[in-house]
Amino acid sequence: MNFLAHAHLSGNNNDVLFGNFIADAVKGNNFTRYDKDVQTGIKLHRKIDTYTDKHPVFKQTLDRIRNDFGKYAGVAADIYYDHYLAKNWKTYHQTDLKQFAGQVYSILRNNYSILPDRTKRLLPFLVMQNWLVGYSNFHDLKLVFYGMDRRTGFKSGMSKAVKVLRKNYSEIGDDFAGFYPQLFEYAEKTLLELNNDSDQW
Repeated sequence: MNFLAHAHLSGNNNDVLFGNFIADAVKGNNFTRYDKDVQTGIKLHRKIDTYTDKHPVFKQTLDRIRNDFGKYAGVAADIYYDHYLAKNWKTYHQTDLKQFAGQVYSILRNNYSILPDRTKRLLPFLVMQNWLVGYSNFHDLKLVFYGMDRRTGFKSGMSKAVKVLRKNYSEIGDDFAGFYPQLFEYAEKTLLELNNDSDQW
């Protein structure tokens, strides 16, 4: 899962959302330097990723695009799923996507001093290019993928990612529609368990 999905799966706690959002930039046990709810968000992120990677529907999506992206297929699939989430946002969330994205950006800016360096470098691009909203359309999606391809020295094949998405649009859309409600249910259950565990600290 990518940025939008992780934010959406964080529940109503801003600190959990913050932890979920930065988790990829927090390695090993470094999460213990953060407050309890941020730690919960980081743990939730890791469990979501493990669940997703093992899920047969996500593996089916990878099989559809593996020949195009090789080892980067998982990265492309994560962003593809964010595209379908953004495109069908009203199905999954009551708050308008632009408003939700603004709330996420505010949470990150308000906690700028404790952002990991990797996220600090990413934040200006994320906000100025409005990635969370831009995932919904092909034009902005191309810009996101091109930036990723450039950062890999154009070895990832991401510059052709929108073309590959168009070619497989219906099939990957069906994958997402079948998978995401299961992931949402899993995330809700896992967040409840993590919160119960943290109450024992």
